[in-house]
Amino acid sequence: MTKTQLIEKIAKENELTKKEVAAVVDAWIAAVEETLAAGENVQIAGFGSFAVKQIAAHMGRNPRTNEAVQIPASRRVTFSAGKALKDKLN
Repeated sequence: MTKTQLIEKIAKENELTKKEVAAVVDAWIAAVEETLAAGENVQIAGFGSFAVKQIAAHMGRNPRTNEAVQIPASRRVTFSAGKALKDKLN
């Protein structure tokens, strides 16, 4: 499902305009981005949680040349599904 499809579905199910729903979805995404960028977790009860993980610098291999390359440290976002979501999927 794309962002546009999500907006259309929510608008249709809740008798709202796509513009209203798009504004809410954009605001939600911005809030999650800001929170994660600050290094904090986002937990949504019944759905799951987003967290930032620090990945240490490490050595990797270039698959074409088999040459060793240094991969710099980085931060990644992870998602852990909540119990209610897991139950719904299974």
